[in-house]
Amino acid sequence: MSYISSYYHCVFSTKQRRPLIHSPLRERLWPFLGGIARQNDMKALQIGGMPDHVHILLSLPATLSIAKALQLIKGGSSKWVHETFQDQWAFNWQVKYGAFGVSVSLLDKTMEYIRTQEEHHRKMSFQEEFLALLKRHRVPYDERYLWE
Repeated sequence: MSYISSYYHCVFSTKQRRPLIHSPLRERLWPFLGGIARQNDMKALQIGGMPDHVHILLSLPATLSIAKALQLIKGGSSKWVHETFQDQWAFNWQVKYGAFGVSVSLLDKTMEYIRTQEEHHRKMSFQEEFLALLKRHRVPYDERYLWE
């Protein structure tokens, strides 16, 4: 047996950052995202976000890449939203995402950050937040292609 500690703070937005995740949808979407994670041997330690984006703190098994994990979560949830909420025909996730490794020592701090998204976004837009995450994690980027 292998013993793996693999945690990721994942961030992705709705297509064109449309504010489509309102309270009735959010109340059901966050648990649904957690259910997709569980069905695929992942653990969603914390889920939160705003009307235009989601943050998930995921623990991944050794056999699952972050790309596959987010494909399962985004694809499964988008299909569910279309089937469950007839008025959400415009709902889609942006293709791109951010996934940032989190050490065990920072799990609690990351969960608190995700829990307090509404408070956090009174001071900073999604774009500012995402750029700050890229810089903090030293992820190279070209801003010309960042918001496509």
